[in-house]
Amino acid sequence: MNINEFILNEIKELHLDNTVGKAQKLCENLPITHIPVVKNGRLVGCLPESDIQTIDDKKGLLKDYDYLLDHFYTHEKATLLDLVALFADNDCNLIPVLDKELNYIGYYELSDILDAFADSPFLHVESDTLIIEKNKTEHSMSQISQIVESNKARLLGMYISHEGRENIQITLKISSEKINEIIQTFRRYDYTVITQHDDDYYLEELKDRARYLKKYLDM
Repeated sequence: MNINEFILNEIKELHLDNTVGKAQKLCENLPITHIPVVKNGRLVGCLPESDIQTIDDKKGLLKDYDYLLDHFYTHEKATLLDLVALFADNDCNLIPVLDKELNYIGYYELSDILDAFADSPFLHVESDTLIIEKNKTEHSMSQISQIVESNKARLLGMYISHEGRENIQITLKISSEKINEIIQTFRRYDYTVITQHDDDYYLEELKDRARYLKKYLDM
């Protein structure tokens, strides 16, 4: 997937010699959190819509309010995951894009990037989601891959989804018809399996034992 296909230029960037009124009018007609501000083709910063609407002097120039600018952007070579993280970190729905000479060339919109992520095989290929946990100093991504693939399964992707003081949780997307064998292998390697699965024989055995114990106690 070529992420650059999603670079847009529909919203015209602002300039430091534009008025506050022009910026406010632009924001009124667009559901965006920020507008790129450019000087001589270079990005100066991103003007937050929430801040520009609080200014009463509509004839004032944006250069007098440059302290309001947020400073975030991405490059042409950014990956889909890079962009998702940028949108989340900056609480925005628009990210400016710079070329290798740091010239402003357009922007990404959050909705387009989320649609692209939703269409990726990581989410669409039929698979099981498995969350495992282990001590931060003992886990190994290569070991995790080996465990999955040694059970004749496909690892579609994995990422660290939670990090505590001592342990981390890793979310896996696995394509396999025998998820139980993979679960049991992770347990043999001292990984805790966080997610519950209908075909987890170990849990079914625990449930059977619990039912037997309850029946015994009720006698």
